[in-house]
Amino acid sequence: MSEAHSEQLLAQVAALPPLPGVYRYFDAQEQLLYVGKARNLKRRVSSYFTRQHGGTRIGHMVTKIVRLETTVVRSEAEALLLENNLIKTQHPKYNILFRDDKSYPYLKISGIAAKDGTTDDPSQRYPRISYYRGSVDKNNRYFGPYPNAWAVKQTIELIQKVFRLRTCEDTVFAHRTRPCLLYQIKRCSAPCVGTISPEDYAEDVRGAEALLRGETDELLKKLETRMMAYSDRLEFEQALEVRNQITALSRVLHQQAVETAGDKDVDILAVRVQGGRACVNLAMVRGGRHLGDRAYFPSQVAEASGIYSAEEAGDAERAQQSVSVQVLEAFIAQHYLDVAVPPVLVTSEPVDPLLIEALTEQSGVRVSAVHQPREERRAWLDMAQANAGIQLARLLAEEGSQQARTHALAEALGLDLENLDELTAECFDISHTAGEQTQASCVVFHHHKMQHGAYRRFKIEGITPGDDYAAMHQVLERRYKPVAHAQQEAGGAEVTRRELRLPDLVLIDGGRGQVAMAREVFEQLGLDISRIVGVEKGEGRKVGLEELVFADGREKVYLGHDSAALMLVAQIRDEAHRFAITGMRAARARVRTGASRLEDIPGIGPRRRARLLQRFGGVRGVRDASVEDLATVDGVSRQLAEAIYRALR
Repeated sequence: MSEAHSEQLLAQVAALPPLPGVYRYFDAQEQLLYVGKARNLKRRVSSYFTRQHGGTRIGHMVTKIVRLETTVVRSEAEALLLENNLIKTQHPKYNILFRDDKSYPYLKISGIAAKDGTTDDPSQRYPRISYYRGSVDKNNRYFGPYPNAWAVKQTIELIQKVFRLRTCEDTVFAHRTRPCLLYQIKRCSAPCVGTISPEDYAEDVRGAEALLRGETDELLKKLETRMMAYSDRLEFEQALEVRNQITALSRVLHQQAVETAGDKDVDILAVRVQGGRACVNLAMVRGGRHLGDRAYFPSQVAEASGIYSAEEAGDAERAQQSVSVQVLEAFIAQHYLDVAVPPVLVTSEPVDPLLIEALTEQSGVRVSAVHQPREERRAWLDMAQANAGIQLARLLAEEGSQQARTHALAEALGLDLENLDELTAECFDISHTAGEQTQASCVVFHHHKMQHGAYRRFKIEGITPGDDYAAMHQVLERRYKPVAHAQQEAGGAEVTRRELRLPDLVLIDGGRGQVAMAREVFEQLGLDISRIVGVEKGEGRKVGLEELVFADGREKVYLGHDSAALMLVAQIRDEAHRFAITGMRAARARVRTGASRLEDIPGIGPRRRARLLQRFGGVRGVRDASVEDLATVDGVSRQLAEAIYRALR
């Protein structure tokens, strides 16, 4: 095996130290192939180049290695964390990879006021509860994370029922003159009009926080003590309000019916593997409440498992480790890099103690993993395993259907591809309203699914409003001119960077006119016109009657309304239309409301913009304000106020 590698690479391997660390393999195109950790870098890395791996996956990977990078660390636990950090950020080709589609939602309580509720900002004397997604800071209080938005909204409703905290925006709160509907239906205490004192509201906030932390027994006792104190002082109206809170809280706790057995924050992790795919189901318990679950599907399971087995050939116990364990450990290591880890993990498979040790070291929280739980934890795990099985079955059914559609499309169009899994299609659409804010979209289909991270929008300028042909000419030229240049520089060879490769199929939402425009662009750039296919609407523009129009002179093709190929084409075309129209509407809304103009004024950053919007209740209020009023905002000088005044008129 080593004969296929350069002397420089082999010398670098021979010089590696016998220390813990992380290694990275690259191919000739500088693509990252694999990231691994080792207790002994020299022994682990040398095994790749001294053993015969044959035609296995690891053998296939090793033949591609042309460069090696290593990082020495202090311990194997530190190496494990670095390994998964690199996997999550660099996306190597042969590692099990979990990609988060989005960040977790939190429940946010705004501001950190003094314990007695005193602060200069009226809106902060009465903190707001709200749904939040993004990075957390020290200026507010956050509870979570929650598995989905529904769980956050359900929790907010619970708090509204018991403690009646406000949910309105600060700008709305500052301009209210009478209570809103939430006050009438007993979901808000109307602090906006002074129906509750800052001290009593602060007490309700503390009660809500205790409920979110799962301190229900202590909370009920405090409420009872508070009710009796009001009663002793003959303040019967206040005592009645607290009694109603106790009643509402008791009702909510009864409805939840969660016997936590002392558990307040727990994550339940179950994994299922089938058909070369895997699913990890994560269920969350926070504050003693089961908040729901969320499914994750890793990529590259088969490739990574084959390499892992070969790596651990010298360790019989580790070599026998199932794919399920590998997937679960990969998820835990990658997921908790940027998500707070709870003190207890209930897992469907045994987890390496080294991994739990690393999580403890990283988080500063003593983490324990329970593999064979009992009683309620057992019920939680059984439920998570059932959900993992359901989600995986759904995924396999969808992927089977999608793969069938891909094969049908390739057959219908006569695409000659060695691997249909690699078929790539890009689809373009133009969207505008009477020529206003023309936008073009480009969506990408690859590996039998839409690749949302590769989508692009193009702002079309310098054309006659409403000229769709000119808009299509501009977007295709902007998209494929770099591709043509890359092909010329490569002398006709295949370009390695995916964004600079011509897709197998270029779909145009339109008929002969749009296809002719696309052909003109491709001929100018020297690209293959046979890849251009137009999707022409059928008679009466009815769905299922579309015909395919070709740029290379082939006759139009009608696939049939029940054709799997047409279903895939329609799916890609509809996604391009959706992506274009949402971009156009957003751009039009920004122009009409002036939202983007305020940010474009020199000297107006996020903080000053937020202060202006809060002071005047929105962009319209800023626009209507005088120079003198603008200058009263903190951080806005007279000169800047004049600039704002001129820019918004």
